[in-house]
Amino acid sequence: MADPAKSSARRPHLGPGVVATEVPARLDRLPWSRWHWRIVIGLGTVWILDGLEVTVVGNMAGRLAQNGSGITITTSQVTTVAAALYVAGACTGALFFGWLTDRLGRKRLFMVTLALYLAATAVTAVSWTAWFFFLCRFVTGFGIGGEYAAINSAIDELIPARVRGRIDLIINGSFWIGAAIGAFASIALLNTSLFATDVGWRLAFGIGVVLGLVILLVRRHVPESPRWLITHGRAREAEEVVARAERSVERRTGRPLPPVTGEPILIRERGPLGFATIARTVVARYPRRTVLGLALFIGQAFLYNAVTFGYATILTTYFGVPNGRTGYYFAVIAVGNFLGPLLLGHLFDVVGRKPMIAGTYIGSGLLLFATAALFQHGSLSAATMTACWTAVLFLASAGASAAYLTVSEIFPLETRALSIAFFYAIGTAVGGISGPLLFNGLVSSGKVSDTTLAFCVGAALMTASGLVEAVIGVPAERRSLESLATPLSAVTPSDDP
Repeated sequence: MADPAKSSARRPHLGPGVVATEVPARLDRLPWSRWHWRIVIGLGTVWILDGLEVTVVGNMAGRLAQNGSGITITTSQVTTVAAALYVAGACTGALFFGWLTDRLGRKRLFMVTLALYLAATAVTAVSWTAWFFFLCRFVTGFGIGGEYAAINSAIDELIPARVRGRIDLIINGSFWIGAAIGAFASIALLNTSLFATDVGWRLAFGIGVVLGLVILLVRRHVPESPRWLITHGRAREAEEVVARAERSVERRTGRPLPPVTGEPILIRERGPLGFATIARTVVARYPRRTVLGLALFIGQAFLYNAVTFGYATILTTYFGVPNGRTGYYFAVIAVGNFLGPLLLGHLFDVVGRKPMIAGTYIGSGLLLFATAALFQHGSLSAATMTACWTAVLFLASAGASAAYLTVSEIFPLETRALSIAFFYAIGTAVGGISGPLLFNGLVSSGKVSDTTLAFCVGAALMTASGLVEAVIGVPAERRSLESLATPLSAVTPSDDP
């Protein structure tokens, strides 16, 4: 094991504020251990909450609109206005908390954002009028958006490079575990023989609160990112975090750790970065990567937000599925979505980012074009439509999860959280707000041709995004974050007097 004292002391001929560190290399060479599982469970499981949240609301739209629900609201308002406000809140929260995460640290913000989510979800359960429900959905999204930036930053900075792809994909794909839970929960909670019309939907939000509290307790033990600590003048704390991890891994495995390879990197502490510096870094220094991030996020955001908020409407409008039974179909889709990242994730580290991301995006787009053709010709039932969408989203889910992985890998450490937030916000604002509005507008018309058009728009966006990846994607597999994008605070010996 590397000696922290020696690592932190390697500073010959370095000027003030500059530290030589092996922290990134030491983190990347750690064998997988219980220490890593604690990070995955503490941080990654929040996606389950997001999936639960979105699915419950989508499947309960019809029940909320019924007389006696305790709230005066229409199905269209739930699937369009509330959905769009949730996404708008997530975009705003991502930008606000992403900026704070890069300034104040990963740990502080992933505690704050989860607490905000819990409070907003709990209050949603007592909504009595449409405007208050809309407000709660916005604030809940605000908290979830902050989670995206803080969590993806922390995970990628703590997970070894050789498995970063599969772990990140599986974590982001766990959204669909929550979606499956939400789908099954909605079946029981919509059963009026078990729960009154004005009670079941309120209890649904309580599930998210209980799960969130459990995650909050686990999350307290997740450390701050040592990479972030180094760039903020807290090198000794960073060394201590890594040293504790190394001792834990050696104790669990009973074997000495492999040697650290490569030269230490030199980091100079710098103050917080403004929006102008970050924008200049992202857009001016990495213009091709900026185009790549936007393409991946817009494609997946349109497809997923449209389907998540609108699939129940398709089932009830075109196939006569009762409101209380749409959860069964959505649960099947949710399982397929999780299996995509789970079964394909390791290929993103072995085969490579470019072929796998391009292949999953283009493959899902082509399958969706085929689904649209079958639907237009009246060849599908509720079951076969669900089977088609499950196949589409098996591929799309792996690709969509890789969008978050991509933008967290290809920009400098000091801008990582805000970069994630920027691409999430812009991509989601374009695709995530327009998706539900356009998709539900076309689907709700009751015309087969309109729904077919909605399918084709989503398919075209996914295919186009995959082609962009194929041309300008970054081969990031098994590479350290610092080799993919040099930290802004990095210096060379010649840079320092």
